[in-house]
Amino acid sequence: MIGKMFNAMFFIFAACSAGHAIAEADASCDSQEDATSQLQLHSGNLKSENKDSMSPWCFSKSCSKIRKLCLKKGQCCERAKFCKVATNPCKEKDPGFPGTSCFFPNGTTASPFEQSGINVTEGFQGLFDSEGREPITTTFEEQGMCTVNVHWHAGAEHYSVGEYDIPPPVQAPYGAVTGNGPTYEPTDLPANDGEYAGLQIPASEGVASLLQAPARLGFRCHHYSDNINNPAFTTEYNWKHCVDVHVGETYEVHWPASAAGACGTAWQYQTPFPDGLFCRDGIIDGNIIWEQIGVAGQVYTIVNDDSYYFPDLIKGPIKTGDHWKDVAYYTGSSTGTTYNNTYCSQYAPITWQVDRKCHLVSASAFDKMCKDMMKQKDDMTEDLHPHGSRERVFTELAADNLQLVEDSVDEPRAF
Repeated sequence: MIGKMFNAMFFIFAACSAGHAIAEADASCDSQEDATSQLQLHSGNLKSENKDSMSPWCFSKSCSKIRKLCLKKGQCCERAKFCKVATNPCKEKDPGFPGTSCFFPNGTTASPFEQSGINVTEGFQGLFDSEGREPITTTFEEQGMCTVNVHWHAGAEHYSVGEYDIPPPVQAPYGAVTGNGPTYEPTDLPANDGEYAGLQIPASEGVASLLQAPARLGFRCHHYSDNINNPAFTTEYNWKHCVDVHVGETYEVHWPASAAGACGTAWQYQTPFPDGLFCRDGIIDGNIIWEQIGVAGQVYTIVNDDSYYFPDLIKGPIKTGDHWKDVAYYTGSSTGTTYNNTYCSQYAPITWQVDRKCHLVSASAFDKMCKDMMKQKDDMTEDLHPHGSRERVFTELAADNLQLVEDSVDEPRAF
């Protein structure tokens, strides 16, 4: 045991002295300067550790896992002291744009920017004057941007006729009334959900009820109701990583991307996602923000069938086969349940690219995405569950630049 421990220690210090990075162990070359005082104090207060604190087993784990093991289970705390605690360069980079009224009392539009999510059916056209702004229609990567987060909403925030257009049931459990989705009691949102995927304003500003209610369900696809007797749509999966996600349910997944992200670094993925969007200073230009920030969206019904397994959902929407063949491009805003047709977002105008079709994806693929999220340098725990869906915005708040439009579509109006 002592010999093995010495060999593991020698490997770490030898690598440091040679100036090489240890990707898997993420060990610190600054071991003389203890950068993990919190872990030190934690281990000092422990009566004992469940694992030998410097055993080879501890060195076989990544630093992110080791820190969690020490803080949560009291394991490998001595090993954790050799992990470098780096500073997140994107932390608190969210500019904190306040929301604003959508309409004046007389009914005229007050919001300075177009909103999301909208009707993305071919033929729909919004009434909000986008003043010549054009969304990005190439890939975000071609625009010099990178994905900085992945999260999803319960149901679809966008609306596509014949694809994801079934209104959510009025009362929980979600599937009890309509039969268009699985029956379950949704989990209440954590008190700080507003900080993550919806940019909800804090409870101190008078919307505490928004922060405590179960995630609002958006539109559903037809897959569940069309396959109600198929066990792949009704047999729950043994989830290991995702929280409050269910087979048979519809989810709209969002991949925010930015030219100011920590692209290509360990800090690329961020929760909350605005930290990632605005990570690098001096990049985002408010005059052309829709050319520098965008969100890709794809809607899925989850099935317990591995023939619909896709291994890299964390990276972006699926674009193989019949995926990403019919995409809506427009400029809009951030979404989430703080915002509605009364209170509008000023995280705008940004590009949206939304797949108009509803696709099937395996529960195992979704769970793999959550597993990959847990491996990121930044803590993405608060994005492992579905966030609430914003109500579909009125035509007056939807941009007039939706691409690929042909036929007219009736749409609810504000007045």
